[in-house]
Amino acid sequence: MTMHQPPRESTPRVRPDRAVLARHLDAVGITGRVATPRENNLSHIGRFLAQERQFDFGVALLREWTHDEVFDLMVDRVGISDDRRFVEGVDTISADKCIDALDRMRSVLLEVVEARGVVLFATGHPAGLLPVHQAVAAWAESRGATIAGLPVEEQSEPLWVSAPVGGDVRRIDRVHVWHQHGGLPHTHFAEPMLALREALQSAGERTPDLVVADHGWAGAAGTTGLRTVGYADCNDPALFVAEAQGQVDAAVPLDDNVLPQFYELLIDYLIGE
Repeated sequence: MTMHQPPRESTPRVRPDRAVLARHLDAVGITGRVATPRENNLSHIGRFLAQERQFDFGVALLREWTHDEVFDLMVDRVGISDDRRFVEGVDTISADKCIDALDRMRSVLLEVVEARGVVLFATGHPAGLLPVHQAVAAWAESRGATIAGLPVEEQSEPLWVSAPVGGDVRRIDRVHVWHQHGGLPHTHFAEPMLALREALQSAGERTPDLVVADHGWAGAAGTTGLRTVGYADCNDPALFVAEAQGQVDAAVPLDDNVLPQFYELLIDYLIGE
């Protein structure tokens, strides 16, 4: 199920200065004062710890975590406000913490791509992050990596996701997404990744050397033992706990649903020369 399509010809990306990227991230709302409200951030910590579907991202807890511990982790890894009395209003993501995590992600990407490894891409936020994953996947393939995925040229049936989630897994230009009812919904479900991994194993495909994903795709991949890097918002504690537990190599904090074109400079920083 690995894909062997020719890489696209494109103009090489130029990596911006860190300070330039930080100003851009804050200016367009990828970091800084973001659209996610404080009350949502706090609520999601509790719902993650309760291991609710769509909030757990498929991340298995390796130890008992308290609400305060996860809150402190989100302050440290994401840059939400450290004021415990602040319970309502606009919260924040640190541009510096985002860029630090991008540096960690870039290091992992370069290691795997330069070794001509197998990389799998997936997103639960197609409206915002699909172009990010598409660009990185095209770059990885152009550098000699093999892109793992569904054999869309050979498929006669969808890759179904079991109930109660339902729907099916599809691949759009190297990147896997979850489809249901004629659309590509925003999802934090782990089940699409679990279905895809089972399909790849059943077909005897080589285990991916790296998964580049977000949300439930990333959480489920890391929890099941795949080397993983991913993106998550400030109301997504699961992926940052997974990073702290050693299940994910890098979790990048950002607003995950701004206009797709706003991520272009971030992509330049991640894979530019």
